[in-house]
Amino acid sequence: MRGTQASSETLSDRQRAIVPIAAFAASGEMAKLGAALNQGLDAGLTVSEVKEILVQVYAYAGFPRSLNALGEFMTVLDARRQRGIEDAPGRAPGKAIPQGDALLAAGASNQTRLLAGPAEGPLFDFAPAIDEYLKTHLFGDIFERDNLDWQSREIATVSMLSVLPGAESQLQSHMRISMNVGITADQLRQLAEVLADHVESEPAHRARQALSDATRTTGVD
Repeated sequence: MRGTQASSETLSDRQRAIVPIAAFAASGEMAKLGAALNQGLDAGLTVSEVKEILVQVYAYAGFPRSLNALGEFMTVLDARRQRGIEDAPGRAPGKAIPQGDALLAAGASNQTRLLAGPAEGPLFDFAPAIDEYLKTHLFGDIFERDNLDWQSREIATVSMLSVLPGAESQLQSHMRISMNVGITADQLRQLAEVLADHVESEPAHRARQALSDATRTTGVD
């Protein structure tokens, strides 16, 4: 599947660093986010990758949290430059994002591949606008950007949803999507451990419960 990496049974340092960045950005805890951003850059995340994670926050926690997190990242980068640290810029998206009907088609294709099947149900029949927004804005505009691989996007998404009370259904869905893009159940358990060690116990509990529910319904151990 496009956008995946070869899976390993252990999260890399870079992947682990995504977890608190995404979690604190989504929860709005700027002081803790600043420390996590420094640790993420030290672990090998590029400036482009971190910006992409923080932009993606808007899709799950709203524009205010995304904008605040990007502002905090600017502050962190300025401070690091003053200390003589030149962080790797990374790369910009390498492909043009489609527009109009082509964007809707690309988003629908990405969504189907991530879910391992088409998104259907009475909710989308009841509110077709939200279905279109998901396909065009989330799975189109965001997931068409190839400067951050799909595994990293899902690690970030699971981390964001874990800190948002009331998003358990979506968290369970993204646990399944994570496994669809090659992240193993063991790696997702490690993600929960990172939440417990570096964020808070409650998000870690939500992540573990969502993973348990997802693996039970899919038959994955």
